[in-house]
Formats: sequence, C-alpha cells, structure tokens
Amino acid sequence: MWADLNEQRKAIAAAMDYAVPEADRDEAEDLLEVYREDRIALTLLLEFYSYLPEAREDWVHELRVVNRQQGIFLLAAITAQHQYMYLVSSEGIEFQGRVDDGFLAQELLDFFEYDSAEAFAEVCAAVDALPVYEPMQLDEEICPACHAAAGEYHELGCPVEICPWCGGQLIHCDCRYEQLGLDGLTNEAELLRFEAVLEERGRIPYSPEQRPSFAGNDPNDVFDE
Repeated sequence: MWADLNEQRKAIAAAMDYAVPEADRDEAEDLLEVYREDRIALTLLLEFYSYLPEAREDWVHELRVVNRQQGIFLLAAITAQHQYMYLVSSEGIEFQGRVDDGFLAQELLDFFEYDSAEAFAEVCAAVDALPVYEPMQLDEEICPACHAAAGEYHELGCPVEICPWCGGQLIHCDCRYEQLGLDGLTNEAELLRFEAVLEERGRIPYSPEQRPSFAGNDPNDVFDE
C-alpha cells in the first residue's frame, strides 16, 4: 500500500490520462477529490485506472459498499458502462469480477457471512440499494487507522486501540511489556504471547468515542488536538 496519499493521488491522476474520456475527466476528478484522504478508496481508484477491467476507456462515478468485515471491504465501483467488485483492505486489493455476475468465492461468502451463493447474488442484483461508500474521515463508525467497524476488534498494532489495563493507547503504553516481563517485543513468538494475554484480559473493540480528533496521512500517526 502507498505510504503517501499525495503521491497516490498523483498516480491516479496520471493513470486517468489514459483511462478517462476527456468529456468525463472533470467528473472523474470530482470523485477523486471526494476521497482524497481515504486510503481504501484511493487504492481502489488506482487499481481501476491502472488496469481497466474491460481494457477500454471508462471512469468510476460512484463507490458502494457491498459488505465489510474486520477492516476488509467488498466495494462496488460503478462506472458508466459496468459495475465491478473489489476486495480492499489496508493490506492490498483484489479484483473480484463484475457485480452482475453475482459470484463470490466460497471462502469470501463464509467470511462475509452470506448464507448461500444465491443470497449474495440477490445483493448484487440490487446494487442501487447498497450504501454509498463514505470517505473514512467522515464515517465515525469506522476506525480511521485499521478500518475496524464499531464493535469489532482493532487490527493488532492499531494506534487507536485502547489498553485494557491502563486505558491509554495500547501501542504507546508499557503494559504489554509489563504483562510479559519483557523490555520489548522482538519476535513473533512474543507477539503471539502478548495477543493471548490481551485476549484473556479482554480487548476493547472500536467505538466512535475512541476516534482521534485528527489523523495524519500515515495510519500510524494518530493525534489528539
């Protein structure tokens, strides 16, 4: 994933030169401006414009949420010609085909808790009823750093997660070291030990009250005013 949002926006604008019809450029750029600070949407837009699904000029005029779970989004990119699905998270992106195909691999059907392939196909048939994807900085129900939804656990290492021992930021307090009797976490085995201790104590899921008043371009830089 790109570390700098400004560079990511520049890459999208450059890819648009080859992908977007001139008559539609202003509207395509308007959508880019809407999501200018949203890492998930920018990842999708860059993927779309860099690798046009139909190998011809097209542009995204809307993003809708098909589903989301544990910081992973299944999004529909609505274009002038078609509707495409992408699986997007802070870890990367995967193209999932056209929405009107109504197909999703079984492991993803299970992950997103669909009862059957037919149930998912019904969702795809009513794409206009799906919610519009809101920019992350405006959606208080989503953690701005790891993208966990309200009530879900943060991704381990998220700077917004609250420590269940002291109530501070989990990645900045010393509780993780104190609980393990260590000076630092230096390997995966120690990290797994801490995760087990943390879950035994009781992790604190994300809630809008935890949301920092300002988050920088780097998801690890989260500040309070």
